[in-house]
Amino acid sequence: MDILLIFISFFLVLIGIIGSFLPVIPGPITGWLGLLVVYQTSFMDWDYYFLGITLVISISVFILDYFIPILGAKKFGGTKAGIIGSTIGLLIGLFTLGPIGILIGTFGGAFIGEISSNPNDKRTAFRAAIGSLVGFLGGVFLKFAVAMTFAIYYLKIIIENWSEIL
Repeated sequence: MDILLIFISFFLVLIGIIGSFLPVIPGPITGWLGLLVVYQTSFMDWDYYFLGITLVISISVFILDYFIPILGAKKFGGTKAGIIGSTIGLLIGLFTLGPIGILIGTFGGAFIGEISSNPNDKRTAFRAAIGSLVGFLGGVFLKFAVAMTFAIYYLKIIIENWSEIL
């Protein structure tokens, strides 16, 4: 049973890392679920303090991820139309061009959204698109850092308990 739990937890931690880049997967929360599953094994003692703190961190990063791109767009002069455009562009880019489409779609969608609301101000639209992209990349970096921290901790648990696993 422990081997099955280890595989499930590994899969969840891996999906957590992938979810750092794909907006449709809640990366930090999925990675945390991987840690929770590994704590279900017979060789692990429950650490409620650690699990509680990491849960708060993963939920906080999950929530912040919705605000960081908005803050980036606003900081660079973006409007609501640009923010909506960047979200739509991100999704279209993801499903049409794959991973690189996320970047192109975020930038292009924000630019088109800004141009649609103010057709005469291409410079502001370009700056807002840059801001949306910077905000998106900031969110990705934050999620990736948390997901990698969870992955490293997971590997530490497995390495330290290797003799009990086998």
